[in-house]
Amino acid sequence: MDFKPVLTSMMLAGTVAALPAGALAQAGAQAGAQAGTQTSPLWSLYETTLKSAKHIDLTHAFEPVQAVWPGFGTATFKPATAGAAIPGYVEKGEVYSYDKHGFVATAYDLPTDQYGTQLDPPAHWNPLGATISDIPASVALRPLVVIDISGKAKADEGYHLQVSDVEAWETRHGRIPEGSVVMVRSDWHKRWTDRERFNRKPFPGVSLAALKHLHLERKILFHGHEPLDTDTTPTLEGEAWLMANNFAQAEGVANLDQVPEAGALISIGFAKPLGGTGGYARFVAIAPADWPHGVTVTTAPGAPLPTQSAPLKRDANGVMRPTP
Repeated sequence: MDFKPVLTSMMLAGTVAALPAGALAQAGAQAGAQAGTQTSPLWSLYETTLKSAKHIDLTHAFEPVQAVWPGFGTATFKPATAGAAIPGYVEKGEVYSYDKHGFVATAYDLPTDQYGTQLDPPAHWNPLGATISDIPASVALRPLVVIDISGKAKADEGYHLQVSDVEAWETRHGRIPEGSVVMVRSDWHKRWTDRERFNRKPFPGVSLAALKHLHLERKILFHGHEPLDTDTTPTLEGEAWLMANNFAQAEGVANLDQVPEAGALISIGFAKPLGGTGGYARFVAIAPADWPHGVTVTTAPGAPLPTQSAPLKRDANGVMRPTP
């Protein structure tokens, strides 16, 4: 039997774990031989599937002036300075520069770890909850489910995901995979630059009933949403329930309108401050090769990285930008 197409389709559906270990090894060896690579099944999957897959960034770059919960301030970016003198090279307090020191660095004053696109661990609310540094490495790559409520949110900006929306998704695509990440598309991310409106109610959310259904019935890893809060109830009942029951969540997610509802994976990365109560995150969707959005390893290989259009200089907010 030719396992290559089976393995490829199962990987894109997020169900590789269902393939017996022996079959996985045989499929990898066969695909590797065909691709002329090492016979590691994971390397073969990269060569035959992931290398041609479309990658879509679901992350806002955080910056000094952006939407944030009103109870927090915004960040400050500024040049890094020497914390100690190095004779003949730098004086204490001196700003590092390309011309004199051969490099620059940036100091970030971040008033909160609840900033931008983030992974929110239970410790944010729960004194006995896991911190961001407790989250296991096994979360790194998961099946991605995108439930689209953007049409309903357009008609009612305060619309919250309901169990019926989850059931409608399953009618079209089948049961939500256990251990998957469920992202709720509302298209609210398109308001990100309207800082005043982004956080003001009404905005789309996720109902407590839907959260309980996803976690207790479908046993998902976590859910994510585009606003910076889970819901608009007076007590933030959804977030309170998640944190109290040791579930994480993603907030401030972007570009879900560029991702298929089913059949993609999600790569999950985040900063790991020890004991952190929030995590600056990077989420990347990995969609099938024929998906119209995103970039491939071929079109955006990552090395070497592109040259800037002009030398980098700091703008008024301390952000390094190409500046003629």
